[in-house]
Amino acid sequence: MMLNSEQTELDLPPTHSEPESVFSDCGRSVGAEEEAGAVALCPQAKVPEQSEAMKKDLQHLSREERRRRRRATAKYRTAHATRERIRVEAFNMAFAELRKLLPTLPPDKKLSKIEILRLAICYISYLNHVLDV
Repeated sequence: MMLNSEQTELDLPPTHSEPESVFSDCGRSVGAEEEAGAVALCPQAKVPEQSEAMKKDLQHLSREERRRRRRATAKYRTAHATRERIRVEAFNMAFAELRKLLPTLPPDKKLSKIEILRLAICYISYLNHVLDV
């Protein structure tokens, strides 16, 4: 899911930092079952009301803090990593295309990106010189 600049994390589902926060409305103490690792769902838990409370909590935060919290989600990080991977692949493909246009000996010699850029600058200067003469 992509968020535009006008959307905030208030539009996102709430996240809970403590596992028992969903069950805080139960009004009962932790028993032997919970201590042993079994989790019993509380039928009185009202998650929608808690999401409203979460929205109210987030409203007092600055825009920068809301942005930080949104960027801290796993979904956001995964989407960002995917976008970055696509960007890097496009960047590398552009270098490969540029490399094919440059004359080198041997023709299949592996060049670094900086070498490709420097060679392209020299080759363009050479072609400009040829046109001027």
